[in-house]
Amino acid sequence: MGEDYWLHVSRKAMACLFEVTLPFSERFGVPVARDVLDEIQRLERQLTVFQDSSVVSFINRNAAVRQVSVEGSLFELLQLCRTINRDTEGAFDISSGPLTRCWGFFKRQGRIPHSDELENAMAVVGGDKVILDSESRAIRFALSGVEINFGSIGKGYALDRVSALVRRQVSSALLSAGSSSICALGSGDPDESGWSVGIRHSRDKSRRLALLRMRNCAMSTSGSEEQFFEHDGRRYGHIIDPRSGRPADLVSSVTVVAGSAAIADALATGFYVGGRELAERYCAAHTNVLVIMLESKSEDPVVIGSHSGCKVAII
Repeated sequence: MGEDYWLHVSRKAMACLFEVTLPFSERFGVPVARDVLDEIQRLERQLTVFQDSSVVSFINRNAAVRQVSVEGSLFELLQLCRTINRDTEGAFDISSGPLTRCWGFFKRQGRIPHSDELENAMAVVGGDKVILDSESRAIRFALSGVEINFGSIGKGYALDRVSALVRRQVSSALLSAGSSSICALGSGDPDESGWSVGIRHSRDKSRRLALLRMRNCAMSTSGSEEQFFEHDGRRYGHIIDPRSGRPADLVSSVTVVAGSAAIADALATGFYVGGRELAERYCAAHTNVLVIMLESKSEDPVVIGSHSGCKVAII
């Protein structure tokens, strides 16, 4: 029977279902799968903006008036966010929460903001508003009203953090955070022994856009088909361009494959905002990054870059 059977261990966290999938031959890895889900819930308590007791909520309350020291792993995440903000030309930005709030998406009640609301939100958004001190591993904000939110990188970061734990115990596993973030673990050629992962078409849920064969890499997909509202015949999605303050509309969906789930997660948001030209510039400067993008005004997806651990078939 062997690989005809799969074991699934799952739990809700970070507003989605986290799941560890193991081939039957790795059934003795079930206890580590439970440990993984415990760790993800611990990370959620650290990173969420929806609990006043979280570390991120503490930072948001205090960093405008004083430096806030943070643990090493969280500071490394902040540094990674700063790097990706720079490399995506500001399209990915963990300080964009005020824009999400003024468009109503923070409470999933989308609305058109007044011009003064938008102006006030834009004044406290931008990578230059978040200041990191590497020597003391501390963060501070340049002015009052700035806040950070790891919603566009947190799921991928959680998968990265627990993947090391899984690798020590099992040789093959698929870690997922809903359908949007996936980490495929195992060795070998993706053509022969990789995990098969389908990408759903953003305009037709009954169709697949592409099929990936993944091995030792991570994938993340961004799109606005689930969270949006319509006003005067126009559709407004929940992913906001922090540079303009308005919902991004260049792309229908984008999937990124990279070596890190956190990087894939962040880049999927950045490329959804910045579009094809940004993705092409980024992939020209960075190896082992694969992008499958369906532009808003196109019927056919484009594939940009490549990753040695992933083979892609457009459907």
